[in-house]
This record gives sequence, structure tokens and C-alpha cells, in this order.
Amino acid sequence: MSPIKSLIKDVPNWPQPGVTFKDITPLLASPEGFRQAIDAIVSSVPERIDVVVGMEARGFIFAAPVALRLGAGFAPVRKAGKLPREVLSETFDLEYGSATLTMHADALVTGSRVLVVDDVLATGGTITATAALLNRLGAELVHVAVLLELTALGGRERLAAAGIDSCSAVISE
Repeated sequence: MSPIKSLIKDVPNWPQPGVTFKDITPLLASPEGFRQAIDAIVSSVPERIDVVVGMEARGFIFAAPVALRLGAGFAPVRKAGKLPREVLSETFDLEYGSATLTMHADALVTGSRVLVVDDVLATGGTITATAALLNRLGAELVHVAVLLELTALGGRERLAAAGIDSCSAVISE
């Protein structure tokens, strides 16, 4: 088992029965494990990224240090009602409900080369909704990088169906 994977703990039946939550807090508590995770994400990224986009909340944790390492900007995608200025919004289905994501309407310059970073690729709903926001802002989604891909949930297939074909995962299970 990789050192990174050993620091991610399963929490069965949370937040509801039948869902296994992937707890990354032990990974974040380990300076070496967290560094290895960021290094692994950065190593998968194509050249010339202008902006790294991370989704609330756990995507922020990985996207911001990746942006710093790449010398790129960081743009947050947040839950509805969290951003103070004009926003674009996108509603999508989760594996256990639905949610709405928002992004400032002026968060990206048209033509920006964007890397999307998140902690987990499950069904692909969060990333697909984020990609729709990026498209509406005229940005180019260059690559998606995640810490953990839950392959049984078919997220990568959903991304491919949405035209997102450049994706990497540090851990797939």
C-alpha cells in the first residue's frame, strides 16, 4: 500500500448508510504524506497552466498548493451563497443528493488554460459541473487531477461523456 493511500481512512455509512467517506485528515496531518500527495498531483499536470481551480471544500486544500507550485493563479468554486459578487451557478447530482456550485463571473480571463484539482473523483458530478462553469467563462479545461478516484462509481466515464479526456488520479481504487 502506498504511503499516501495508507493515510486515507474509510468511514463506512457516512454521511448516510451505504456511503463510505474517504477521510483525508490523517493525510493532511502528515507533512510528508501531504507533500507526497501534492508532488504526485503536480507531476501529472501538462505544461502551461494559467489557473488552478479547486472546489469547496476539500478541493481547496489540494488546489491552492498545486497552484503555488505551478506558478499559477487559484480560483475557487464554492457552494451557493458563499461568493459575494456576481456569480455563475451550476446544479448537479452527487452520489447521495444534489448540489449547486458557483464561481465569480469574472474569475477567469477568456482563453485561460485551467487545471481542475479535487480530492476525490466519484460520480464525476462536481467536476462536470465545474467544467460547465469554465466553459461558460470561456476558459480551456486542460486537465483534471484528483487525489483519489473511486473507479466503481464511473466518474471517469461521465467525464469522458462530457468531453473531458485528460484526467489523472494519484490513487485509483
